[in-house]
Amino acid sequence: MVGSLLVVSGALVAPATASAHGKDGLSWVARLLGRQVLSADDGWAAAGPGTTGGSAATADQVHVVRTRAELVQALGGDNATNRTNATPKIIYVKGVVDGFEHVDGQLLDCADLADPEYSLDAYLAAYDPAVWGRVAPSGPLEQARVRSVANQTRQTQINVGPNTTIVGLRGATLAGLTLMVDTANNVIVRNLTFADARDCFPAWSPTDGDAGNWNSQFDLMSVRRSENVWVDHNTFTDGDNPDSGLPVYFGRPYMVHDGSLDVTHTASRVTASYNRFVARDKVMLIGSSNTVGPDVGRLDVTLHHNLFEGTMQRLPRVRFGRVDIYNNAYRLGGDAFGYAIGIGVQSAVYAENNHFTLGDGVTAADLLYDWDGTVLTERGNWAREGRKPARPVSLLAAYNAEHEPDLGGDAGWTPTLRSGPVLPAPLVPLVVQALAGAGRLPV
Repeated sequence: MVGSLLVVSGALVAPATASAHGKDGLSWVARLLGRQVLSADDGWAAAGPGTTGGSAATADQVHVVRTRAELVQALGGDNATNRTNATPKIIYVKGVVDGFEHVDGQLLDCADLADPEYSLDAYLAAYDPAVWGRVAPSGPLEQARVRSVANQTRQTQINVGPNTTIVGLRGATLAGLTLMVDTANNVIVRNLTFADARDCFPAWSPTDGDAGNWNSQFDLMSVRRSENVWVDHNTFTDGDNPDSGLPVYFGRPYMVHDGSLDVTHTASRVTASYNRFVARDKVMLIGSSNTVGPDVGRLDVTLHHNLFEGTMQRLPRVRFGRVDIYNNAYRLGGDAFGYAIGIGVQSAVYAENNHFTLGDGVTAADLLYDWDGTVLTERGNWAREGRKPARPVSLLAAYNAEHEPDLGGDAGWTPTLRSGPVLPAPLVPLVVQALAGAGRLPV
């Protein structure tokens, strides 16, 4: 029990009297949920001091926001400096908050954020590999693109400070923005739909891969240089702007989306639970560089009871960190599918009792990818390939049978931070489908 709320498989089930609302328009269940802290032992975010978010907020630091301007104000008043505002605060999001909303309430578009010296047409003409060659763009037009990105960053990147809880009321959406948790310890984010954090000014990287790639900057949510962050019961999606509908330039898809929930730049002690990642390409990057340095001993993350549905890669991709991946449900397939779990440099992944439903053309051998890693521990996982019955599967054996070099089977650690029993893998799709994502909490 949490107060008078019963916790059932990660969701809060309220008694019949929960509909009563206070003067602030919030039900007592919403107010109680806003002060809920992460349970002891619930993943890496429970390590050290634990994760309490804004639970200690005074009454004047409890806010209901409906616009970008109100969200910035609730976070401290100045988006440029809010990341240092450590005052405990609880913020409820109501309706759709759009990162492109100007202070006057009008919605901006990409043209409003572009530097006067930048245009996509000019960029495409100048840096066409047939004209420019296979070298990185440079010069005044590329500098204008960089200035345009800076304009968008100031507008659509919303900075969160320490000791903050953000909860979505029913139907709440953060659209067209990046929720940035950078140097901000002790943050809780729950029950929100994150949609379409589009980059207006993607960069052409001609040496990225054999044919080059377009790369975008903005994640739906980013955790950097922070500890004790709990991300729970959210939905991450491209909304009505899927990558599949975007044009092709220089023979490559014009990618305007980056990650869903990236954990990078020495961040650590993160728990992501009961989230739904829907129809996205890049989902979760844990560690952003192969450089051996500050990330060593960091990037400890727990993923449990999340749904990855129609997603293509980075589920997650891991460097350096000890990452506990258990009781997650994967529904994967399609020609664009890349891999599920990326085993990167010095990573230590522990994957237990996950369930994979695989479409035609995807097999268990496709679920791992070697990004210069060497080992993982895996046990109790199940997979259903095509129309075959679900069955136990060794991800490691399936991978090693078709790839060289082999991955080793001992990541060198055993998770201890788990707040409840680990479900048998056959039950995982039923539980996760019913409980993961925004809208499952009673607010």
